[in-house]
Amino acid sequence: MSVQEDVQQPDYRAYAAAGIAALQRWYNRWTGQWRTTKWWNAANALTAVIAYTQYTGDQTHLRTVERTFRAARRIHRDFLLRFYDDNGWWGLAWLDAYDLTGETRYLQAAKTIFANLLTAWDDTYGGGVWWNDDRSYKNAITNELFLALAARLHQRSAGTGEYLEWANREWDWFLARGLIGASGLVNDGLDKSGNNNGGQAWTYNQGVILGALAALHEISGDAAYLRQGEQIADAALGSLTTPAPDARYGILLEPREHQTARNDADLPQFKGVFMRNLYYLYRQSPRPAYSEFILDNARSIWASNRNSSNQFGLHWAGPFDFADAARQSSALDALNAAVPLAP
Repeated sequence: MSVQEDVQQPDYRAYAAAGIAALQRWYNRWTGQWRTTKWWNAANALTAVIAYTQYTGDQTHLRTVERTFRAARRIHRDFLLRFYDDNGWWGLAWLDAYDLTGETRYLQAAKTIFANLLTAWDDTYGGGVWWNDDRSYKNAITNELFLALAARLHQRSAGTGEYLEWANREWDWFLARGLIGASGLVNDGLDKSGNNNGGQAWTYNQGVILGALAALHEISGDAAYLRQGEQIADAALGSLTTPAPDARYGILLEPREHQTARNDADLPQFKGVFMRNLYYLYRQSPRPAYSEFILDNARSIWASNRNSSNQFGLHWAGPFDFADAARQSSALDALNAAVPLAP
């Protein structure tokens, strides 16, 4: 390999380092949140910071974990709101913090959040958890978060197997309600009859389930979980992408991405959740298509979706639109996933 060719090789670790440095300029240590985003986005930004620290070994931003734990808990006791999906994101973030540090306070926080999610489960439509305490909508993302949290708590907790029982119960219910639609993608939720409502197949609905299924496979060794995860991942790569040069499987594209309002803090977060969890699936099912897709997206973010301050926009295939912490942490998820895959 020539010197010129070597210089041109993508440096994903450097990309991620630049991305997290830009993200942290939005961080407010007094609130434990990132300016320009909402409460649930903060949990995902924290998750991206933790993943960066894990995958690179760079502890520059490690104190963000403790600071967020102390500050954010003062704002919402035990990190709980009336929206159960918001709570689930924080539960997963604290499990990641426990994995990174070994500090049991983070594991206990995740257990407290799961106990709160259990209060959202009832027999309406045969089971499942509600989206919020209005109890008017059971949707995919809240139930996926419940599943992922239950499976991962089982892996990190000695006991009677209660968490695994809940994970199995949730997965059986999820399949029975038909939330995975005819296209192979997970739709948004249930209609008033308790059936798949045909709602938008957001990328994060495809993502969280991949991580949950990877955990269930890791627990049980049952290949059926991997086969289901692969089917969802393959459907996403086949239909939730836009073509791009030098990207065989395209670049991830959120439904309605080009119509989203400038003040939408939710949609810009979704794609990073997918990439984070695609990497979790890849660790159990190392298909070349998945690693290639992650690397292509990371390379496109850096080359086509970045401003001079190393801030990332919404459109990973380009062009850059504008920056906020949701866009930044979402793109950072993709860059983080590329770090351990780099040749």
